[in-house]
Amino acid sequence: MEKPCSLLVHFDKGSAAMANEIKADLEGGDGPAKADAMRRAISLLLNGETLPQLFITIVRYVLPSEDHTVQKLLLLYLEIIDRRDPAGRALPEMILICQNLRNNLQSPNEYIRGVTLRFLCRLSEPEVLEPLVPSVLANLEHRHQFIRRHAVSAVSAIYRLPHGDQLIPDAPEFVERMLASEQDASARRNAFLMLCACAQERAVSYLLSNADRVAEWPDLLQMAVLDLIRKVCRSQNRANKGRYITIITSLLSAPSTAVVYECAGALVSLSSAPTAVRAAANTYCQLLSSQSDNNVKLILLDRLNELRTLHRDVMVGVVMDVLRALASPNLDVKRKVLDLVLDLLTPRNVEEVVLYLKKEVVKTQAGDLEKGGEYRQMLVQTIHACAVEYPEVAGSVVHLLMDFLGDTNVAAAVDVVLFVREIIETNPKLRVSMIQRLIDTFYQIRASRVCSCALWILGEYSLSLSEVESAIATIKQCLGDLPFYTVSDEGETTDSTKPAQPVVNSVTVSSRRPVVLADGTYATQSAATETISTPSIAPGSLSSTLNLRSLILSGDFFLAAVVACTLSKLVLRLEEVQPSKVESNKACTGALLIMTSILQLGQSSYLPHPIDNDSYDRIVLCVRLLCNTGDDVRKIWLQSCRQSFAKMLAEKQFRETEEMKAKAQISHAQPDDLIDFYHLKSRKGMSQLELEDEVHDDLKAATGGFTKDADDANKLNRILQLTGFSDPVYAEAFVTVHHYDIVLDVTVINRTKETLQNLCLELATMGDLKLVDRPQNYTLAPESSKQIRANIKVSSTETGVIFGNIVYETSNVMERSVVVLNDIHIDIMDYISPATCADVTFRNMWAEFEWENKVAVNTVIQDEKEFLNHIIKSTNMKCLTPPSALDGECGFLAANLYAKSVFGEDALVNISIEKQLDGKLSGYIRIRSKTQGIALSLGDKITLKQKGGS
Repeated sequence: MEKPCSLLVHFDKGSAAMANEIKADLEGGDGPAKADAMRRAISLLLNGETLPQLFITIVRYVLPSEDHTVQKLLLLYLEIIDRRDPAGRALPEMILICQNLRNNLQSPNEYIRGVTLRFLCRLSEPEVLEPLVPSVLANLEHRHQFIRRHAVSAVSAIYRLPHGDQLIPDAPEFVERMLASEQDASARRNAFLMLCACAQERAVSYLLSNADRVAEWPDLLQMAVLDLIRKVCRSQNRANKGRYITIITSLLSAPSTAVVYECAGALVSLSSAPTAVRAAANTYCQLLSSQSDNNVKLILLDRLNELRTLHRDVMVGVVMDVLRALASPNLDVKRKVLDLVLDLLTPRNVEEVVLYLKKEVVKTQAGDLEKGGEYRQMLVQTIHACAVEYPEVAGSVVHLLMDFLGDTNVAAAVDVVLFVREIIETNPKLRVSMIQRLIDTFYQIRASRVCSCALWILGEYSLSLSEVESAIATIKQCLGDLPFYTVSDEGETTDSTKPAQPVVNSVTVSSRRPVVLADGTYATQSAATETISTPSIAPGSLSSTLNLRSLILSGDFFLAAVVACTLSKLVLRLEEVQPSKVESNKACTGALLIMTSILQLGQSSYLPHPIDNDSYDRIVLCVRLLCNTGDDVRKIWLQSCRQSFAKMLAEKQFRETEEMKAKAQISHAQPDDLIDFYHLKSRKGMSQLELEDEVHDDLKAATGGFTKDADDANKLNRILQLTGFSDPVYAEAFVTVHHYDIVLDVTVINRTKETLQNLCLELATMGDLKLVDRPQNYTLAPESSKQIRANIKVSSTETGVIFGNIVYETSNVMERSVVVLNDIHIDIMDYISPATCADVTFRNMWAEFEWENKVAVNTVIQDEKEFLNHIIKSTNMKCLTPPSALDGECGFLAANLYAKSVFGEDALVNISIEKQLDGKLSGYIRIRSKTQGIALSLGDKITLKQKGGS
């Protein structure tokens, strides 16, 4: 079904009166009037009208016209009308136009000859074409190239008809002679394509005899040569593969970028030798740096990624060339480059890669860079991945990245602090310098999430006396003077923050509100903060260090609870490393004062929202901890948290390793596979590329590299029965889904004793599917079969339906018979594949996506983990929740699933289930996506599959 269009072009589908007006204009009008009437007639025909009464009028009054526009419209009219009767024979009226077409083919005007020859390419009636063949062949030697190129196309179209070899039996010989003397690029290309399609041996012979001159041919002909080489090497033996590779190598330096691109692809398809792969990769990299179109860059990166999948060892050498594509301003290009580079990291190139990324991070500090914050976030994530895989490079970048803890892009700052947290655990040698750097830059942090993580790092990894004292002093400085607000009996507002030195360019903002005291009297409570009026504040000034104070006064009591926990850990560690009890007690008293001030602020009426119960309980726990500390509790607070974090990192690394092992393709050679021994072969006349290719092919044969990945059982599962066994025509389809294309290979079997004529497979689609072309008619002999292929385009991840009929005629019954086909449901599982994303990214997408589909749990499965595994298997999604979080038996289970479609759509699923007292499972499965189609389709799939246990 066609998609609705927002642009409505009005055209009156007309009536008999309009047909009469057209007829009158054709009979009595001049050239422009006849042209206008022909346009209206063509528009009516395209809108479904038949207009049979106009044919004779057009034959009488339009055929003799010498106006070029009228003649061109006449050919369009003849192309649109139905030229066959119900029996499939050409209409007798078509004989009337044969003389006109012959006159056009012999016209002194080159344009008339050319458009007529182009029209003949669309005719399929032998009765009309047979008288015109001599004129068509005569145009092969015309002096004008415009006519010659269309004459070759007409000869090719006629020869490829079902009985075309009888109309022009010597067509390949005529075309080959013309090709030998032709000079026009388009005519040579058309002639060469005709030989490729109709006489492949002649085309191959012509190519090999002119192999030395292929580099001098026009780019149109070079593209045709590459297509022929691909076709020959797929269908025939590779006896001349070395000569083909030589031709392709010579074309790698062609001036046309299209030819160079196709050469690289053809070279990889012909040869697996490292030299060939390296040449193709270098070609792609050169195009990547020379082309400015972002779509071209994305396509080239996809080709490089395909090479990386099959030939990673060779691709490692071009990683620096790929990195130069980061100069593109497009974020999608940058993201693909960084993903590709991450897959090509080795111990040899990781230092160069990280150094290059470090320079890119420095460039993002320039304010003129568009979307610099997002690009910086991508760079931080890439450097993080590099440092996790190769910890030795972390020291060269971690201090630079810590300057961005106060970045205005909160996502980038969060990525930096998570990177710091992981590196400080995995690289003990960098701990001291990183803690000192974090203490020095802590006052720059403005985001609550970054502050929380940074405080946790200070509480866990400040181990020496100086580090603990510096961390406590930094936290106190960022909190400012206590209390956070003051209450005066006289109702006057006092400033609770008293700077020790004058603050430049700052304004004191005081908030006051009335409050009732315990004795019933009224007072005024106020809270004062320092706000910066201009950005030019000295780093050491008080106003620039009150980041924790401003966040807590904004009502962020979760951060306040983190501050309390961090101070508790620092005080407990200070008691271990500080020999003086006086200093320890002083630090403990100061921490208790901060906690009680936070509790006092949270329970006051100054803030619109009081402190939440969780934060209150956490802070009270910290107060009790500092007042009465036992050895067991001290061990939990000072050691268990870090041990849990180390365990989480180890589990994460283990999961990534297991995923890489699962992705690794394991191939085996069959016992009867042929192995050619390279050392016993003759090397005479073979180039270096051919020698390498022989070795590589032998290795692939020995290791099973040529074995197909697809399993025969999976192929059988994709065969769908379209008709019944008792129907006169039996049909079944093999469905192949490849990204945006669906290919239906339909096998049709005539189960009758009669010949079926004009058998046609009529298909229609529902959903975001579109039939590319209508299959042609066939004639089936008794009990014979036919393979019919139909191509369907897919535009979104929605469950579509393909339905249709098989229509045919028999010689006994003149009416058409119809066999209704079973519907073909295109499954959404063919479009989505498991994917992985960070927890932060998942939560951001969950909050951003607007489409949600909520499915209630309704299953006979009684085990939570079994139900989760069943949903994962049914939806082809990836479980992001680590196995350690799913361990244990508590009667509850919550897990996040993620998948990505071939169209780039994200599918998010959250499963929350509870086991009831009767043993049944209850809960909900929530699906969120950016588009409605994937949310609804995935919900229908889950609803259908969740009840079963298989």
